[in-house]
Amino acid sequence: MTERELAVPAAGKATISDAPQLSAADFDDIRPYNDEEFGAVFARLIAAREFVDTLGSMKFPRLFHWLPWLLRPLIRKAMARACADVASVDDFQALMDGQLRKLLARHNSQFTVRGLEKLDPKQSYLFISNHRDIAMDPAFTILALHQKGMDSLRIAIGDNLLTKAFVSDLMRLNKCFIVRRSVAGRREKLAALKHLSSYIRFSLQREQQSIWIAQREGRAKDGIDGTETALLKMLALCKSKTESFAELIQGLKVVPVSISYEWDPCDGAKAKELYAHQAEGTYEKAEHEDFASIYRGIVGNKGHITVTFGDLLSEPFADAASLAAEIDRQITANYQLQASHWLAYERLHGLSEQALQAKANLEADWAAVGQVFDERLAAIPEEHRETLLSAYANPVVQFLQRDADCE
Repeated sequence: MTERELAVPAAGKATISDAPQLSAADFDDIRPYNDEEFGAVFARLIAAREFVDTLGSMKFPRLFHWLPWLLRPLIRKAMARACADVASVDDFQALMDGQLRKLLARHNSQFTVRGLEKLDPKQSYLFISNHRDIAMDPAFTILALHQKGMDSLRIAIGDNLLTKAFVSDLMRLNKCFIVRRSVAGRREKLAALKHLSSYIRFSLQREQQSIWIAQREGRAKDGIDGTETALLKMLALCKSKTESFAELIQGLKVVPVSISYEWDPCDGAKAKELYAHQAEGTYEKAEHEDFASIYRGIVGNKGHITVTFGDLLSEPFADAASLAAEIDRQITANYQLQASHWLAYERLHGLSEQALQAKANLEADWAAVGQVFDERLAAIPEEHRETLLSAYANPVVQFLQRDADCE
C-alpha cells in the first residue's frame, strides 16, 4: 500500500462503523479457516502433489530428484501420522508449538520473552511488530503468548506470498488472513484496504481475537526497522465520520513488539537480493523462492531469540506520523542487540567508546560468534559479504543513533 492509494475518497465495501450487522461471513475471502473447515482443507493439502513435491525437494533434495514416486506416499503418510489427533485450528497450532519447541531444543536456542506481564490476558491486542522472518516472527509471538497462558492471534500475510493454492491453504489453517497487495486499479486497491481495515477491527472488537501485523510491507532485509504510515492510515479506513483517528487507534489497543534473532537463516539470500538491487536496480525472484524462505526460516538455526512486548499505546495520537514515531521508538528501544550485531558493527565501523561499553555488558562467546560469521561469509560470494554484515550491524546503528538523539 502507498500513501497515494490511501489519499482517495472512500469507496468499496462496508465498514464496521457504518454496517454493525457485519458477520464473519462478510470476510470469507480473506479470513483464516475455521474449525468446521479444517478437515477438508487439511485433506486437500495432503493430497496436493505440488505441496508434497515442494516439501520433498526441500527436505530430501538429492533423493527426491531421483525417486519422487517413492517418497511422495511416505511424505503423505508421515504428515497424516503427525496430525492424526489434529481436528481443529487450535490443535494445529498446538502441534506447531510443539514442533517449534523441538527446533529450539535441537539448536540449543535461548528463547527470552519480556514485557508480557504488562498485558491483560482477557483483552485482545493489535501487535505491530518489526519483521525479519516471514513465518517465525508471528510464530514466536504466539509461542510467547502461549507460554504465559494467553490466547493465540491472527496473522496478516500478503497475497504475494500465496502464489500457490497449497501455500494459501497452509497459511490460512495457521490463522493467517490475507492482505491483498496484488489488486489492480486505484479504487479496487482502496476497496481492498477498507475491507482489510474492517476485518482487523471486527476481529479485535467483535471476535476478541488478537492480531499480529508487521510494521511495514515485507521483511526488513537490511536490518533497518521503520513503521510505514500508510499501514497506520489503512487501520483508520474503517472509522466512522464522527470518530477521530486517535479514538479509533485507542480502541484497537496497539502494542509494539520487538523480535531479535542472533542469526538469520536467510541472511545469504537476503544479501544476494539486496546486492542485486544495489548493483543492477532490480531482482527477480525464482519460482517458490518465498516458500523456500519460509521453510529455511522455520528449520534454520536462529541462535538466541528475544521477543519483547512494549507498552500499550494508550495516549491519543492525532495522526499516523506521530503514531509511527512512537511505535518506532519502542521497537528500537526494546530490540535486544545480540553478539552477532555488535561483532558485525565492529567489523564494519570499529567500536566507539559507547559501543565498547555496551558490548562489555553483553555476555557472549565472542570467538565462537566470530567463527560462525567467518563460516557464513565464506559460504556466499565475496561481493555480497559487506551487505550481509550491514544487515546485522544496522540495528546497532539505529540503537546508537537513538541514544545520540536522546542526548
